[in-house]
Amino acid sequence: MPNVPGNNPCTELETRAGTWRYDANRLDQHFSPAERFATGLRNGEGISFDSAGRIFATQHGRDQLGQNWPKLYTLEQNANLPAEELVQLRQGSDFGWPECYYDDVQKKLVLAPEYGGDGGKSVGICSQKEAPVAAFPAHWAPNDMLIYEGSQFPSAYKDGAFIAFHGSWNRAPEPQGGYNVVFQPMVDGKASGSFVVFADGFAGAFQEPGRAAHRPTGLAVGPDGALYIADDQGGRIWRVTFQGASTAGIAAAVPPPPTAQASTSSNVLPPEGIHPNAAAGPLPTPPGASPDQVALGGRIFRGQADEGTCSGCHGTDGNGTAMGSDLTSGKWLWGDGSVRAISRTIAQGVPKPKEHTGVMPPMGGVQLSQADLAAVADYVWAIGHRNTQ
Repeated sequence: MPNVPGNNPCTELETRAGTWRYDANRLDQHFSPAERFATGLRNGEGISFDSAGRIFATQHGRDQLGQNWPKLYTLEQNANLPAEELVQLRQGSDFGWPECYYDDVQKKLVLAPEYGGDGGKSVGICSQKEAPVAAFPAHWAPNDMLIYEGSQFPSAYKDGAFIAFHGSWNRAPEPQGGYNVVFQPMVDGKASGSFVVFADGFAGAFQEPGRAAHRPTGLAVGPDGALYIADDQGGRIWRVTFQGASTAGIAAAVPPPPTAQASTSSNVLPPEGIHPNAAAGPLPTPPGASPDQVALGGRIFRGQADEGTCSGCHGTDGNGTAMGSDLTSGKWLWGDGSVRAISRTIAQGVPKPKEHTGVMPPMGGVQLSQADLAAVADYVWAIGHRNTQ
């Protein structure tokens, strides 16, 4: 929620945001804080060992710096902070969550605003936390990581990290990112160069959670050294092999062809872009509103104004995703489709969705003014009533 300080101490660290170690040869072991190996690790979903026995893990960076603290962060900062992380796990390591986050521009851990931070200037207790081995663009969502110990790929890949990025939902107003697999070269447990995008193009035409064709989420290496990439959007597994000299260097993926969202020589877009509903004609205007009001609501909806988050779950065109309902269909789950009912739903939020996975906090988790709320409600009414006019 906006401008709410964090609990100090954070009691969630007793049972969450860490790595616990257990003996694979023992039975009847029970979860407890006593077995915690490392702490301060938010969503450490990928864990892997290198040839020297070092343990590495990924960390999902936090969200909503700008939405929750709009006086401290710009829209651009909200889209690009904080970094996703690759860390080395050691007994007793503390990586700083929730008091700290990693700023990849400044190359350091800084104090989170919930704990006295001032937008990235203060370090405070973060000087005592452990920095990552490598950092990656914000909100890409590292769902798995694997240190390569196979023999099929060139020797330059040995002990480096493959990371499956599930893809972002909240980089608006900038394009969403991730939906790829990257390779981070490593030597002696340290980053030895910048990461490269190893495999790309999974999302297809739309880099959005609900509309992407595929989203990388799992990695494995076969006995022959081939890399397997699993996808949880389309239910596909890819097998990646290498043919060539063992001395070949690390190579980036060939960029995917232009998507339906990109301009081509025969389809040049104006610099300000085209509204996603442009081809369908002008939107209707609800009673008592104006076209300008509807247009403002559309910009907020897509995250182009006032920190709006709507498109993260409902898609930039409002057609819906697995996380949020289709707002263009004319089917209303929480009211009669009137502007008043839509405004009430936005203001109150949806704590228990009926048909989707995304919980919507009041006002979408941001500080919408009453004017903003009215504009978004008008826009949602407009896209929901387009086909009834």
